[in-house]
Amino acid sequence: MEVNGNQQSSNSRAWSDNLGCVHVPGTPKTPRTSTTPGHEKCTFHHDLELDHHPPTREALLPNMSESYKLLLKSLGENPTRPGLLKTPERAAKAMLFFTKGYDQSLEETLNGAIFDEDHDEMVVVKDIEMFSMCEHHLVPFYGKVSIGYLPCGKILGLSKLARIVEIYSRRLQVQERLTKQIALAVTNAVQPTGVAVVVEAVHMCMVMRGVQKINSKTVTSTMLGVFRDDPKTREEFLNLVQTK
Repeated sequence: MEVNGNQQSSNSRAWSDNLGCVHVPGTPKTPRTSTTPGHEKCTFHHDLELDHHPPTREALLPNMSESYKLLLKSLGENPTRPGLLKTPERAAKAMLFFTKGYDQSLEETLNGAIFDEDHDEMVVVKDIEMFSMCEHHLVPFYGKVSIGYLPCGKILGLSKLARIVEIYSRRLQVQERLTKQIALAVTNAVQPTGVAVVVEAVHMCMVMRGVQKINSKTVTSTMLGVFRDDPKTREEFLNLVQTK
């Protein structure tokens, strides 16, 4: 696919200028601090725009372990029996791992892996494995993510695309928000002419409970910039993603 350089830069500016209007649900527009009403006594939050955190996430383990112990009791179990004696602590550690994305920022993850490069052809990394936690039922959903972007003078280290997926998937999520957060993160990183993200996932909240449809998959997509505006560019990306 060929794109005129002047037209590409113009298109990039045009859609990038509108990014300030894009808000992803679940992401605060302004930082919450310890002086924000309702947050005076907070020691930890679940987003990356905060200026107060615990010394380490491990500092949360005692309270989380007690909560899991209470949950076991509520289920009619005996948390002191041998098989469950260490389960509350294990479960707390597992949950911290499942949600470690709350402690990761885009800037730290990219770590300068942005390079000036005169390349204006599509870059696609597909079938990135993804594991996340449904925020509605606290059960997993998992699948794969495919990301494409059209550079505008800068490219991103390829492994960083997988790192971006990890940042936002390792949180309590809904698939729709996750898809958009990944797209916006790539946009913020390299300001490309366009970004496309497709996520295909299996949700255990549909498999293990409710309708119990074990073969169902959910597919979501976010198209920004030229991927939204140009059907041919969008089609090229989708064809590349679907090619085995």
